[in-house]
Amino acid sequence: MYEVIGGTQSRAFRVMWMLEELEQPYTHTAVKPHSSEALAANPSGKIPALRDGDAFLTDSTAILTYLADKHGKLTHPAGTIERARQDGLTHMILDEMDALLWTAARHSFILPEDKRLPEIKDSLKWEFSRNIERLADAMKGPFLMGDKMTVADIIAAHCLNWAFNAKFEIDQPKLVAYAKDMRNRDAFKRAAAK
Repeated sequence: MYEVIGGTQSRAFRVMWMLEELEQPYTHTAVKPHSSEALAANPSGKIPALRDGDAFLTDSTAILTYLADKHGKLTHPAGTIERARQDGLTHMILDEMDALLWTAARHSFILPEDKRLPEIKDSLKWEFSRNIERLADAMKGPFLMGDKMTVADIIAAHCLNWAFNAKFEIDQPKLVAYAKDMRNRDAFKRAAAK
């Protein structure tokens, strides 16, 4: 059985949602970064971490990719053009959505107050808006790549929900509807209930 280490208000939620989509049993240890449990799983104290047997895996995207490959779901096969496109889309979402949201969070409440630059958030919001316009234009169906849900969808939907909570404007009706559909998935609801 897997163990997910990290609170649901973090990227650990992505891992829990993935496990729910895969219908895999897991336990959840809801802890904050740098807690003793987080440090035992990852020397940096960052979350999430996934325990699979005696192994601990870190980084939500690496964990999602591992689980998708291991269970043969929510991914295209390694070595295919579709997989390369999926990986490219995943990295684009990490670079153009996740990184902006993380930077805004760091300058809002994570960094020491004397290191924060609150004025940076306006430029981050502008860039986020530009980037999600390109993502909306690239959407190929009910999921980002068409009819098949992939790892990229979990990350994108998580980022859209994060953006909404962080007061980043989502002015793309297609993405608003997509995020709502993703939140209505049974697996998402099961993960959120934990």
